Amino acid sequence: MLIFKYIIKAHIAPFLFSIFILMSVFLLQFFMKSADQLIGKGLSNIIIIKLVVYNLAWMLILVVPMAVLISTLMAFGSLAQNNEIAVLKASGMSLYKMLVPPVLGSIVIAGLLVLFSNHVYPDANHAARVLIQDISRKKPTLSLVPGVFSQEIPNQSILARKIDRKTNVLKNLTIYDKTDPRNISVITAKRGKLYFTKNLLNLVLDLHNGEIHTSNNYDYKAYRKIIFERHKIVMDASQFSFSQSSNKSIHRMDRELSANAMIERVDSLNIIKSKYQAELNEKLTNYFIAKASTQKEGVVKKSKKFIYLRVGDKIKAAKGTLRSSNNRLRNNTENIDKYWVEIHKKYSIPFACILFIFVGAPLGTMTRKGGFGVAAGISLIFFLMYWAFLIGGEKLSDRGMLSPFWGTWSANVILLALGIYFTIKSAKERVTINFDFLKKLIPQKLLPAKDFDADN
Repeated sequence: MLIFKYIIKAHIAPFLFSIFILMSVFLLQFFMKSADQLIGKGLSNIIIIKLVVYNLAWMLILVVPMAVLISTLMAFGSLAQNNEIAVLKASGMSLYKMLVPPVLGSIVIAGLLVLFSNHVYPDANHAARVLIQDISRKKPTLSLVPGVFSQEIPNQSILARKIDRKTNVLKNLTIYDKTDPRNISVITAKRGKLYFTKNLLNLVLDLHNGEIHTSNNYDYKAYRKIIFERHKIVMDASQFSFSQSSNKSIHRMDRELSANAMIERVDSLNIIKSKYQAELNEKLTNYFIAKASTQKEGVVKKSKKFIYLRVGDKIKAAKGTLRSSNNRLRNNTENIDKYWVEIHKKYSIPFACILFIFVGAPLGTMTRKGGFGVAAGISLIFFLMYWAFLIGGEKLSDRGMLSPFWGTWSANVILLALGIYFTIKSAKERVTINFDFLKKLIPQKLLPAKDFDADN
């Protein structure tokens, strides 16, 4: 028991340290990606902190398995470096027995991660999306960039030379209105204010001191110029899908639901799928019956032209209905596959924590290095491989080219095979991985030239 406690203790500090370092890296990446959209836009520090906290959930899901691998490499690498692994083996303890404490610990971590991904992670993702929508509703100018045309609103191109983020006031505006295909309207204004209507369905651009230039695409002689002191443009904002955060009925996406909630939706989609399938089968049956009756009717009339016209019209009509039914069935199946992918991910990623023990422990004993640099480098290679298989499998599953189970669990199967191979090889014989070959890739420093004697 003392040895087991010692091995567990060797994992705790590297595990916490790895989580801290990796979370810092992910936070830095998040700030680099989102800083230009949040900082300096008139948002309070509390709103920015809330958004960061909500995004910590998906970061933690990615960080924990990698931290398990790094801590295992560091712990067993340090034990091997201090010859403690050799002493334990000499005393009769095999590597398999040494793996018992970290495996039990990884099972606990995997169970906690499953609970986190089903209860905390969905709510955090939902809260982050609603908060971003609220920010966009309160600050509609966030999507506008000074000096750049914005194409986010259909049939409207908006250019503002200066933007006040706090008051949503735009200055020196140029707007191309393409709502009427027959006319081209160019609107200029010295000042304007952008805001949403109360029902959040429309955007209103309140312009001051400007001109409207309208020309006809079919009659170039027709031209109209209007000078105004105040003019309002109402634009459709339904594509932004803005909703009040207090509305509990807001639709949740797949990554904003627990596994049980997604299974309920899958059951509902399966019922709809069976209806679509029955409808498609009925239309196929009616199509062949109609085709047979049409051909029979054509034979009676003995008119080849009449036969071709009747058959052609009915085939075109039947193809349209069959195509629409098939598209609905295909979209329904794709939605079911997407839900199943997310359901499997909630268990496959935590399960990787257990598999990384079987990869990290033997590699740690082989490298005999307990430093963070070596552990992080080796972990990065395996984690990139793991995520490449996971993301690739997810994409193939979403497109229906691979089942959701194999799309999400294939990475774990490969990881399990590697873990078994490394563990058996390390337990049977003493293998050491030497990094001296890397020195050949580093250019040697030139030695200083020696002073020659004057006689030479």
